[in-house]
Amino acid sequence: MPMDWQPIASSITLALDEPFEVEHCHSIGGGCINSAFRLEGKGRQFFIKLNQIDLLDMFIAEAEGLTELTKAHAIKVPEPVCYGTSNGQAFLVLENLNFRGSIQDTMRRLGQQLAALHRYTAKQFGWQRDNTIGSTLQPNDWQQDWGTFWRDARLGHQLRLAKQQGASKRMLNKGEKLMGHVAYFFRDYQPEASLLHGDLWSGNYSILSSGEPVIFDPAVYYGDRETDIAMTELFGGFSKDFYAAYNEAWPLDDGYMQRKTFYNLYHILNHYNIFGGSYGSQAEGMMDCLLSNIQ
Repeated sequence: MPMDWQPIASSITLALDEPFEVEHCHSIGGGCINSAFRLEGKGRQFFIKLNQIDLLDMFIAEAEGLTELTKAHAIKVPEPVCYGTSNGQAFLVLENLNFRGSIQDTMRRLGQQLAALHRYTAKQFGWQRDNTIGSTLQPNDWQQDWGTFWRDARLGHQLRLAKQQGASKRMLNKGEKLMGHVAYFFRDYQPEASLLHGDLWSGNYSILSSGEPVIFDPAVYYGDRETDIAMTELFGGFSKDFYAAYNEAWPLDDGYMQRKTFYNLYHILNHYNIFGGSYGSQAEGMMDCLLSNIQ
């Protein structure tokens, strides 16, 4: 059955206080969680995400996260337009951006701008609301202590989900043992509560034709900036220019290389909880590595 875009067009009209009518609709591939479309009309374009109706709160959190990222005035993100429900589905309307691929020096700009984003800080760790990492609930209750936040709201949360997924007792025991040693990773390191993208892998940034970097699909919260950098090294990594520029702007602490695995365990456990498969053995391997280094 053809999609009735009129209710979404009406929501756009109301949000912008100017008329919008859909003249063309294009399906956009590439997403594994949402359906995506580009709507065109009256010389304007909008990017639309659709999902099941009970996931509206996920879209609201994404819109609020994008707005939060703009507070740092550091890096371009798509502007949220509106969200709601229509035709039995939840929708999110965003500014449509035209990406043009790699341009020389862009990765240096991205590194510099991410460091500037991380300079925007809060007094506590967490955020004003829960959101999602992929399709998984991500709790963000404020905490004064970073180690406590990471143990309870990140690693512990994923291990509880893994138990519900039927994870092996061996994995869960290793995870519990690791949670008992969280303080080890912060003996001589007290991070600031930096504004984070939260899900910064290579699929969640792109480049405008002007050469301006853009980040999108965030899982925003305030935490250790190293968690963003650590995730950039998963699933292909970013360029050497990116890391060089970031470290010139704000050098990473010497202990980052060990904490990198500790932080990325969260994302591998999340992938295990969503997709299963070999992510379970990968998570166990990371736990073994971390536990072997604890003295």
